[in-house]
Amino acid sequence: MISFKKFTLNNGLKVIVHSDKSMPVVAFNLLYNVGAKHEWPNRTGFAHLFEHLMFGGSVNIPNYDEPVEQAGGENNAFTSNDITNYFLTLPKKNLETAFWIESDRMLGLAFSQKSLDVQKNVVIEEFNQRYLNQPYGDVWLLLRPLAYKVHPYQWPTIGKTPEHIANATLNEVKEFFYRHYAPNNAILCVAGDVSADEVLRMAEKWFGSIPYRELNGKAIEKEPPQTEKRTLEVTRRVPYNSIYKAYHMCSRTHNDFAATDLISDILSNGKSSRLFQNLVKQKGIFSNIDAFITGDNDEGLFVINGRLNDNYTFEHAEKAINNEIDRIKTEPVSDYEMDKVKNKFESNFTFGLTSANEKALNLCQYELLGDANLLNSVVKNYRMVTSTDIQRVAKTILNDTNCSTLYYKAENTNQ
Repeated sequence: MISFKKFTLNNGLKVIVHSDKSMPVVAFNLLYNVGAKHEWPNRTGFAHLFEHLMFGGSVNIPNYDEPVEQAGGENNAFTSNDITNYFLTLPKKNLETAFWIESDRMLGLAFSQKSLDVQKNVVIEEFNQRYLNQPYGDVWLLLRPLAYKVHPYQWPTIGKTPEHIANATLNEVKEFFYRHYAPNNAILCVAGDVSADEVLRMAEKWFGSIPYRELNGKAIEKEPPQTEKRTLEVTRRVPYNSIYKAYHMCSRTHNDFAATDLISDILSNGKSSRLFQNLVKQKGIFSNIDAFITGDNDEGLFVINGRLNDNYTFEHAEKAINNEIDRIKTEPVSDYEMDKVKNKFESNFTFGLTSANEKALNLCQYELLGDANLLNSVVKNYRMVTSTDIQRVAKTILNDTNCSTLYYKAENTNQ
């Protein structure tokens, strides 16, 4: 059980405090409710761009990293389709440094055309290196719009195209900031050897005067049910053929989320999993194969992807995958296999929460989902999943009409 206290400042900033005297450092996690899904279809990649811009200096602090390093701290950030998250760890005696620099960034960035141009170039280069000039790098640029036709999950965090970032103006960037980087659109969690009173005092001191802001107001359209099989074949300069099958699944707060996650574990978590044992080790159809969930806050994807060995066709590979899917739909999963995946999940999840950073991040994420206390029910929810639940959920989502398949073909093959 992870204990905590919650407060909400007058400007809407939510503050969570987890006190743990055993932690050697204090974690400061600031989550903004802005990700790629909050962007406009003709201006994508902005949330990720801001992850970079936020380190380019704020109104009163021209260099973000310098005071963090002087305080003996470390910092980082990440962007997803749902959120943008900034986190620091530093000694308790220097905790107020985090409040000082993060509140100044929320107050306002040191916007300039020069800073924007620098970060635009960085992001565009990242886009080119990681997504366009890397083998299999464009998979999500292809698979997402194949699977999503309405919901903004149809583009990845990096955006649809580098041109959206290249064409971004300073006014557009400023508007995006003030419509999203607001106290009433953020959740702060401080975890470590701290008291709720001192955290609340510092939160009021540094964040309390930042004004409440009018938010973007962009409605997130719900993806309608997929009712027909979708396919796309592309040819690229890659060494091996690969297949990607994406099935629509429930949201993170849905009762079937745990069962769906466990299905992916039964299929592919480790070398004793079904897909590895049957399709890699025994039949040799794939050199590697994986099943995973995207874990999005809204309705996400259950993905199976495999790299084919030579002499096996896409048809052969897909048939083998479907046979494993049919098996999990029709044959009850044994108690041994259920216990194995549940124990592995609980071990990994519990171990992950031993760090102050992970506790702070998870408390923020579950507060965004509705209540930070949901974190304390996760293991119980997974433990409650039955073999019957596994079959029911598999029958519901793992169907051809709910599937978008990408055939990623290597040049110079005869398939």
